[in-house]
Amino acid sequence: MTFVLVVTTMAIFVTMAFALVRALKGPTIYDRILAVNVFGTKTVLAVALITYVTGHADLIDVALVYALINFIAIVAVLKLVKHRDLAAEAGEGDDRA
Repeated sequence: MTFVLVVTTMAIFVTMAFALVRALKGPTIYDRILAVNVFGTKTVLAVALITYVTGHADLIDVALVYALINFIAIVAVLKLVKHRDLAAEAGEGDDRA
């Protein structure tokens, strides 16, 4: 069981490193935003894994709150990139008919 946890932890950290590289290199802003989202998701997985290993059930609340913050932040950044204004209405700036 310990071997599986070590391999899982290493896999999570390797994919976090790949996401960090993609966030720094790009090439587009959407690639960078997606990489930051993947990094946040992997962080939630790492916190959940630490919760399981240590047996501290209260840390799962931290993982859930971080997941919600990650989601809200990504939606806000995507809205900012698309509309250049966080206060824009949903229909404003749409080029679609």
